[in-house]
Amino acid sequence: MTDAPTQQDISAEIADAHRAAAGRASRHPSRDSAPYRSSGLRHPTHELVRVDPEEIERVAPAFGHVDVDPYENDLTIQHPGEPLGERIILTGRVLDGAGRPVRNQLVEVWQANASGRYVHKRDQHPAPLDPNFTGVGRTLTDDTGAYRFVTIKPGPYPWRNHRNAWRPAHIHFSLFGNAFTERLVTQVYFPGDPLFALDPIYQSIPDQAARDRLIATYDHDLTVPEWATGYRWDIVLTGATATWREDEHGDH
Repeated sequence: MTDAPTQQDISAEIADAHRAAAGRASRHPSRDSAPYRSSGLRHPTHELVRVDPEEIERVAPAFGHVDVDPYENDLTIQHPGEPLGERIILTGRVLDGAGRPVRNQLVEVWQANASGRYVHKRDQHPAPLDPNFTGVGRTLTDDTGAYRFVTIKPGPYPWRNHRNAWRPAHIHFSLFGNAFTERLVTQVYFPGDPLFALDPIYQSIPDQAARDRLIATYDHDLTVPEWATGYRWDIVLTGATATWREDEHGDH
């Protein structure tokens, strides 16, 4: 068994991931990808400004204000009734660039419901909200770097980037190092989605192999009879097989 990375190793891995992003043009999209229209309006155009991490921590968004509770990794039990849609189990491991497990790391997710709608005031497209599904959860990785969520498979949704624009079904993932300033944000997709070829965000990643690494794998052994289908998806922080990261200021 390989030794798990220390907190210092994790911070260094995440910092390296941010620094190396600009040098991995073959795998990562530009911040102002023309087909993804809104990226041209909100990508950085000035020199970065050094900030006090403690000041950011005081105003950073959070899905909870207490310690992570084990129930928070099940998005289907957060309300009195059961949510509508296909129940799924999504699990995988968070690994560093050397393939070592990243332990005790905060992993947060947020997503649309089965109808393709977020519980957010900006999402007003005519799809029903589900009173039994909020679409947010969090967990900590275990000693093997593993995470696990039970949720509802999200639906596609329109996003007005261009005429008849629809986003493929996806779940947003957020990972933290030691501080909010070390945050990484990405998305996981599901196999066989017909919208892949039509989505400017997914297609903005130049390398097909990097795009493929964003797609979860169906796992029949993980699937629970009469209850939920199972998917696996690993997140690699750095290295040749690093997971693509989205612009965390985006909302799609």
